[in-house]
Amino acid sequence: MTRKSYTKEFKLDAISLVLEQDYKVAEAARSLEINDNMLRRWIKEHQAQDEQAFRGNGKLTDEQLKPVA
Repeated sequence: MTRKSYTKEFKLDAISLVLEQDYKVAEAARSLEINDNMLRRWIKEHQAQDEQAFRGNGKLTDEQLKPVA
């Protein structure tokens, strides 16, 4: 079985259901057909890292590779 990957937009939409639209985690996860523990982890990562959460699959953008002056 291959591991399914989700886009940043999908994750942010899923988080939005819980944090902004007052869905319960289990309810949102069920409606999106994902595991509720995974949604809880996404929420935790998002709250801890905000803009840096869900950057991708480990590949840095050109802007991220530029040294900070």
